[in-house]
Amino acid sequence: MNVSFSPEHQAFRDEVRRFLDRALDSELREAQARCPGIFLDYDFNIRWHRILHKQGWVAPAWPRQYGGTGWDLTQRYLWTRETTLAGAPSLAPMGLGMCGPMLIGCGSQGQKDYYLPRILSGEDYWCQGYSEPASGSDLASLKLQARQEGEHLVLNGSKIWTTHAHVANRMFCLVRSDDTGKPQQGITFLLLDMASPGISVEPIVFASGTHEVNQVFFDDVRVPVTNVVGELNQGWQVAKYLLEFERGGGGTAAQQSALDRVRKLAAGVTTDSGTLLEDPDYKSRLDRTEIELQAVQYTELRIMAALSKGQNPGPESSIMKNLGANLSQRITELALEAVGDYITPDQPWQPGNNAQPLGPAGGSTALPRYFNLRASSIAGGSNEVQKNIVAKLVLGL
Repeated sequence: MNVSFSPEHQAFRDEVRRFLDRALDSELREAQARCPGIFLDYDFNIRWHRILHKQGWVAPAWPRQYGGTGWDLTQRYLWTRETTLAGAPSLAPMGLGMCGPMLIGCGSQGQKDYYLPRILSGEDYWCQGYSEPASGSDLASLKLQARQEGEHLVLNGSKIWTTHAHVANRMFCLVRSDDTGKPQQGITFLLLDMASPGISVEPIVFASGTHEVNQVFFDDVRVPVTNVVGELNQGWQVAKYLLEFERGGGGTAAQQSALDRVRKLAAGVTTDSGTLLEDPDYKSRLDRTEIELQAVQYTELRIMAALSKGQNPGPESSIMKNLGANLSQRITELALEAVGDYITPDQPWQPGNNAQPLGPAGGSTALPRYFNLRASSIAGGSNEVQKNIVAKLVLGL
């Protein structure tokens, strides 16, 4: 396939590179380099968010009429790839990548007018209230109760694995407003203020020592009915619409950067016969991962070409999700092997930490990344769910 870009897109890529050279300082680059998993800490995240908002580039995928860039698919692909390769901080996707597009497609005019500018500016920082202690991949079984009392819904129950709930001031949430029909019926999509009385957030600390996710408890939390997106008891359709954005592509640039870091890490590890990078077995596994990553990248480009022609990518998105999760996990395993005997949860990986790490340079984040990315084969729809989709749509099973 022809993977060259038009002169206009090449000029756009050069403009992006010049901007990144100006806007990224060493502190922001270091924060991203030391990020232990998928989501960067709030302080660095919101700082980069505000830089991009000032530039007018914070929402590449949004229509121009709502404050977005109006970029075409190729520009958005180049933007994602160039920012990743430059080591720019990753932005939290819950507001810009999920809630915003969902409101553009499903929200009322009043909800759009109020929330979209606040998402763009960073004034509102969102978390996602989907999973519950007994409802993960089978999301339709959720039980967080929403009892209507006049112009309010009263919530009781809990959500779990809620990323950044400890710093978010808003949540988009699925609640059980009717339990008399099929599981997908009686679910309502709700927007709520995290400062509402009755909400409490309890941290869940990973084995690596990082705090990214939480359990959120609701005790008679009152939410105005005007915060319902779409119609009462019809939130399942809104949730499915939002998942299209959660499962979007563009991950190969991040995986390529991670693999490049592993190669550099392995080159600094000495063995009896040279460096780990020269070890035939280790190098073979690195090269195999590189080849698979290139194959996934070509599939990503084919999907982008199909979308640019107005076509639906279909089950390819599920295939990409599975392959991407597996590759990300394998890369963390290769990094962990390179660090070897210096693996310890006490490594000083946090940005700004001046303590000298043990072992090879760049290896201090290997263990937290390994633990964090165990979730990549579950989050956004588990590998098993994606395989079921492929079995149904491709194999006809």
